[in-house]
Amino acid sequence: MKTKIWQITKESEIQIYLEAAKMLQAGETVAFPTETVYGIGADATNEAAVTKIYEAKGRPSDNPLIVHIADQAQVHSFVKEIPPNAKKLMKQFWPGPLTIILPLQANRLARNVTAGLDSVGVRMPEHPVALGLLAVAGIPVAAPSANRSGKPSPTSGEHVEEDLNGRIAGIISAGKTGVGLESTVIDCTLEVPAILRPGGVSQAEIEAVIGPVISEVQPLEQKEAPKAPGMKYTHYAPKAPVVIIEGDATFFQQQIDNAKARGEEVGILVSDELSKDLDASTHKLALGSREHLEEVAYQLYQQLRNFDHTSVTIIYAEAFAKEGIGTAIMNRLDKAAGGHYMRQSEED
Repeated sequence: MKTKIWQITKESEIQIYLEAAKMLQAGETVAFPTETVYGIGADATNEAAVTKIYEAKGRPSDNPLIVHIADQAQVHSFVKEIPPNAKKLMKQFWPGPLTIILPLQANRLARNVTAGLDSVGVRMPEHPVALGLLAVAGIPVAAPSANRSGKPSPTSGEHVEEDLNGRIAGIISAGKTGVGLESTVIDCTLEVPAILRPGGVSQAEIEAVIGPVISEVQPLEQKEAPKAPGMKYTHYAPKAPVVIIEGDATFFQQQIDNAKARGEEVGILVSDELSKDLDASTHKLALGSREHLEEVAYQLYQQLRNFDHTSVTIIYAEAFAKEGIGTAIMNRLDKAAGGHYMRQSEED
C-alpha cells in the first residue's frame, strides 16, 4: 500500500481535511495528531475499516479502541445514556485529554471497536488538526495510537511514518504533540467512577469536579477483556529491555556498573538532576527536570524511541514521584518495563 503523507500548512489544511475525510468515509485508515499522541483513525461504524486498524498495528483483537468526536452532540448517536458524572467531566475537560467510558447503544458502532463490550470509550481531542478532520469527516472515528502495537506511542509525524508507512492510507503530519502521553481513561458506567488509565488529566483534577473516584484497578487475568487500552498488554517498549531503578544515585550507578561487568551496553533514561550524578560514559538520555514532570511526560516516548537507534542492550530508567502527571509517567514506564524493577530497599 502506498501511504499518502500530508504536511499541514495554513494554506493547505482545508484541502487536506477534505482528502483525508474522504478516505475515512471510504473505509480507509488515516493517522492524525491529537494533543496527546498521534492516532490512527477509521470509521467507527464500519467493521471492515476498523479491522484495518488492528491489522496495521498488529493489535490484539480484544483490546478496545477509543472513539473520537468533534462535537459533543455526536455522543448521543451511539451511547445509551450519559450519567451525571460524565456530563460534568465532559463540560469541564472536553475538548481535552480525557476519555470517558459510557454505556453503548446496540448496533450503532462496529462490534470490533469495543471488542464486544457493552461500553465504549469516547473523547473529544483538543488539537486543531484532529478537530478539523473529525468535523469534516462527520463520523465517529475509532483511533488508537498510530504505532505498531507494543512500541512507544508516536509524538511526531516522523514516528508514524517509521511504524506505519505502507500499512495505512494516509498520514497527516503536523509537528510534535503537546501532552506526549495518552488520555486519562475514566469508567463512568460504574456507581463510583474508576480511572482505568492515568494520563493528561490527573485524579485530583477529576475529583475536584465529581468527588472521589477509584484509582487502583486490579490487573486483568489473561482471559479477561480490557475495558480500556493499556490495561492488559505490555506497551510503550523499545527494543532493549527496560528496568526501573528505585534508589539514590549511588545505587543507580552500582546497577550500571554491574550490568557493564556482565558485558551489557547500558542506556539510562533519567531526569536532568540524576543525569549529572551518573557516569558520563554511559549512554544517557535525559527527560527533563523532576520539578517539571510535564516536560518528562512530553519527552518520554521520544527518548524511548531514540534508544532503538543505538546499540544498547539494556535500559535503566529512573522512577518518578506518582503525583499529578507523574502517575501517568510511571504507568507508562511500568508497562514499558513489563513490571521489572530494582529497588534499593530490596538490595540493602
